[in-house]
Amino acid sequence: MGMIIIIMWKMITNIKENHKLKKLIIPFMLMCVLIISACGNSTKNQAAGDANKENESETITYQSESGPIEVPAHPKRVVVLTGNAGDLIALGINIVGVDEWSKGSPLFKDQLKDVTTVSDEDLEKIIELKPDLIIGGSDNNNLDRMKKIAPTVTYTYNKVDYLTQHLEIGKLVNKEKEAQDWINDFKKRATTVGNEIKAKVGENSTVTVMESYDKDIGILGNSWGRGTEVLYQAMGLKMPGKVKGMTSKEGYYMISSEVLSDYVGDYLVVSKYNDQDNSYQETELYKEMPAVKSGHVIEVDGNAFMFNDSLTLDYQLKHFEEQFLK
Repeated sequence: MGMIIIIMWKMITNIKENHKLKKLIIPFMLMCVLIISACGNSTKNQAAGDANKENESETITYQSESGPIEVPAHPKRVVVLTGNAGDLIALGINIVGVDEWSKGSPLFKDQLKDVTTVSDEDLEKIIELKPDLIIGGSDNNNLDRMKKIAPTVTYTYNKVDYLTQHLEIGKLVNKEKEAQDWINDFKKRATTVGNEIKAKVGENSTVTVMESYDKDIGILGNSWGRGTEVLYQAMGLKMPGKVKGMTSKEGYYMISSEVLSDYVGDYLVVSKYNDQDNSYQETELYKEMPAVKSGHVIEVDGNAFMFNDSLTLDYQLKHFEEQFLK
């Protein structure tokens, strides 16, 4: 383009005596320059558009737990029916449909405010969302029908540990490096905080995590959300032997409030829902437990603490650091 302009300018300057001819040629040449420039820009825009279309249609092969599957290399519209919404948000992936439990987390309130709530039964709603990727649980209904809507990848809860799960989500959406970087950083931060907490409360102090829901009380193991992964795996705090034994099979164990004291260690973390019956906390049995009398109870928002995605884990780690070390 620059060379063409130079040549035209030399042609004009060489016309020394015929001023009338100059006046005719100059506007003509300027018009040619504008046309050539427009054509050049059009070519560039067309090339960019073609590149974007190629980028959007590109796929990768993801090795899922059920076998290899072709998925978008750069997913633009994802429906997620598992507890991994926080992982996708952290990795910058656009979510167009999400399960009601994830929608209810106050940690994702802003990011999911305009996202449609769907379940594995809402096939028509999912179709309307035009997803290019669906992420579900291996126990979801209608998986065969969802696979006809978009590539559908499923995960079995707790088949892999919580950090590996985040890495798998990273691989799925072509963000493995970003996922691994977060894992490395989280492990360092959690180890530091865990050492500080153990230095304060004692290496052998035990922590129990419980949740009351629908009038039932569940004692939680080391990989059932609600901060258990952070406490027991990332920070290395100990759980009472009885809790460890009773939760080793299912990951949790249901009890009555009358025997709660048998499972509570030196510290008690209560995953609490304000819309549930928490009257057990008003009983003498509860108030007389050593952990309660010593002020070693940490209450957490059950909705905010439910999952073990990267955003929730970061929040849990910060909360425990503040509560144990305050």
